[in-house]
Amino acid sequence: MLLNLMVPPLALSFSEVKFRPRTFVAINLIAVATCFAQASAQSPTAAQNQVLESVSVKTDLYPADADANQEIQAALARALSEKKRVLLLFGANWCYDCHVLDRALHEGVAGKIVSEHLLLVHVDIGEGKKNAELVKLYRIPLDKGVPAVALLSSDGKLLYSSGDGEFEAARRMLKKDLVAFLRRWQQD
Repeated sequence: MLLNLMVPPLALSFSEVKFRPRTFVAINLIAVATCFAQASAQSPTAAQNQVLESVSVKTDLYPADADANQEIQAALARALSEKKRVLLLFGANWCYDCHVLDRALHEGVAGKIVSEHLLLVHVDIGEGKKNAELVKLYRIPLDKGVPAVALLSSDGKLLYSSGDGEFEAARRMLKKDLVAFLRRWQQD
């Protein structure tokens, strides 16, 4: 003989639950807060897989009256005493990607690496004719676009030049790629 056992339902359906207005509001607030927390809590890896942040353009990132030769020599003197390298950023105020790259070099993991291991010097190319001797000296092919970078040892030796336009589309560059580049060239 089979026993007919009635199993009570494990959960009530939504229509069977009687909520008080305060309970309903509290549950909704918790649900909304949870969604925002999940959306804003990105892992460091996820953040590094993002492209560089957009910026508003500064008019003085590459000051028109700056003497790039003098700034490079001053940076090399500091680099020697501080045991750092010098990163030259070739670009112009009209170049949006130059502003994007500059911002990325001052924020987050990339900014920390730069502040601890590198000195930045902005080299203004104007409309392509300014500081032509530095462009030639540091092997910057302007036909590949800007921004372009050159990395110098503390004694002024050229260690790296972005000859293939690697930084030209900075707005599409991934943060992790910039960080990997900086880590490769940071001085220990």
